[in-house]
Amino acid sequence: MAKRLRSLRPPRAEAAPESPSKAVRLLGSVIAPTTVLTGLLFFFGRQHANWLLDYFGVPLSTMGLTAQDYLVRSADGLFAPIAVVLAAVLVLLWVYRFLRARLAETAWQRLLRAATPVAVVGGLAGVVVAGVGVVHPEAFATSYAVPGAGLSLGVLFLVAASRMPASRTPRPRPAAFATVELPAAFVLVSVGLFWAVADYSASVGVGRAIEIEGTLAVPPETVLYSAKSLNLTAPGVRETTCRNPDSAYHYRYTGLKLILQSGGQYFLLPVQWHKADGTAVVLPRTDALRLEFTPATDPDAPC
Repeated sequence: MAKRLRSLRPPRAEAAPESPSKAVRLLGSVIAPTTVLTGLLFFFGRQHANWLLDYFGVPLSTMGLTAQDYLVRSADGLFAPIAVVLAAVLVLLWVYRFLRARLAETAWQRLLRAATPVAVVGGLAGVVVAGVGVVHPEAFATSYAVPGAGLSLGVLFLVAASRMPASRTPRPRPAAFATVELPAAFVLVSVGLFWAVADYSASVGVGRAIEIEGTLAVPPETVLYSAKSLNLTAPGVRETTCRNPDSAYHYRYTGLKLILQSGGQYFLLPVQWHKADGTAVVLPRTDALRLEFTPATDPDAPC
């Protein structure tokens, strides 16, 4: 009897597999901006280091900088614009929340319809600026980052305008249009950001190099000890032979400044370095070299 009752029970419905589309969209909404931000930081740091070293005539490849070096170097100049952009986004979100909570539905719809032509004009203006930057880049000789920023902002404005309500009842968009619109807009905004970062990093890197050149005479100074003669003959650099036969380092060099150490390399500049005829020094970091840092150096003092 019990076996017959069990056979009469309806079979259990198997749980339908959960559609992954929602999870994929959520994952993409998190990973995509994070990936772009990381790429921007890395790209900015690399371009920053490249232009800084290029100012002193040192190829970037000789220093062996790592990805971590580039990411750390991106703090010099990029975090301030990112903070400004994020602050602007927060302000816009707060204004949106404030108006949405206090305006009636009809007033809110009228506001959106009035904002649509403003967004269209702003978007077209940004795209035109980007086009001028491609055809005539010399027009932005003093502000190369403007075309890239114009492209990103222009695309954002146009996407916002396309999603604002029209005066008449809008027709439903094709599914294919909705699938292509946001990825295409995301790619264009990312291209504009990398475009702007490339130019901005160049100006920041050269600016930091000029600052370094102007402060070479400011202490502390680097004293370089070497087991063998390095034959450094740059202006202001003096070689002293150490008389002590038991010394591990038989030569001392004064008049130098350590600028950067990375990838097993020392990058030094003479304190009398000038852009026109200066000589940069790149040395491998080995046990045959030793560095000392001092506020003042007497080149005539014994080792």
